[in-house]
Amino acid sequence: MAKGLAFVALSLIIGVLQSANAEVPAIFILGDSTVDVGTNNYLPDSNITANFPHNGVDFPFQRATGRFSNGLNTADFLAKYFGFKRSPVSFLSLNGTLAIKKRKFRGVNFASAGSGLLDITGQTSTQKANVVPMGEQVYQFSMVYNDLVASKGTSEAQNFLAKSLIFISVGSNDIVGNHYSKNPIPKEQVIPNLAVVYEKHLRNLISFGARKFGIISVPPVGCCPSQRVSANGECLKELNDQAEAFFSTMDTLMRNLSYENKDIKYSLGNAFNITKPIIDNPQNSSFTDVKNACCGNGTLPCTPLASLCTNRHKYLFWDMFHPTQDASRLVASILFIGDSRFATPINFSQLAEA
Repeated sequence: MAKGLAFVALSLIIGVLQSANAEVPAIFILGDSTVDVGTNNYLPDSNITANFPHNGVDFPFQRATGRFSNGLNTADFLAKYFGFKRSPVSFLSLNGTLAIKKRKFRGVNFASAGSGLLDITGQTSTQKANVVPMGEQVYQFSMVYNDLVASKGTSEAQNFLAKSLIFISVGSNDIVGNHYSKNPIPKEQVIPNLAVVYEKHLRNLISFGARKFGIISVPPVGCCPSQRVSANGECLKELNDQAEAFFSTMDTLMRNLSYENKDIKYSLGNAFNITKPIIDNPQNSSFTDVKNACCGNGTLPCTPLASLCTNRHKYLFWDMFHPTQDASRLVASILFIGDSRFATPINFSQLAEA
């Protein structure tokens, strides 16, 4: 990704920001740690948390909010580009009390770090909740739908949700988790199986009033610092192949779903195409280190005792798995105004106007 692209992207964003925001009454976010803003903080038994330093070192007041980042994540930047301060708060943080009756209600974030499309992804025990799986997140969305209907009436609630945006970023943990599973799904069945479950979740969301979907596909997970460690410093090709196949399968799925449901609009973001060129040719980007983690150096988790880089804006990866704030900003900006190489059939800003 050329250095100039980020500047052009931000310039274009300024031009479309005001009109896009006017069309978006609320944002709802589902998925995994790439868009989680602290859900797992409210799961007492979860061991997948980030509410401690060095996480949040570049967040206002250096707060470790539960984001797996040195600052904001992709959900925050997408929300900002639509005129929000940052991502809506976590559903679990609301303790069952939504401010729906108040004008300030503008969405909820359901995303949970470590979760996936499959209920088993990220879970370490059947007795304890380690993550909030996608199926449970959809159920939480249905609770919001019911509250909206009770507050606004069915017609107004459906109109509200029809104009709102649903962002989903999920699938990476399913692919990586299956790769290391003791009882993995056969390689040729992984992506088709995930697509079946994804479609079920989408249909359920549609039944609860969702109409505009911003889908973020799986990035080149085989190039995360954690995977390079097990591949002698190289990207793990098998995981990247599955990430690419995931996008192709989602492309077909979304085309078919929108053909069947004429009032559905979507933008499918190609996180692989956004990120892989940066990894392959870092000299064409603003990042100088695209292999190592800023916190923990890719070999250890990011903890208060882990090593911490000083030039965080030069790193693509924050920890063993997640992007830095600067990388998240770039990805979100390209999803927002990018061409068909990065978002299809329209980009995220056009989705608000569709």
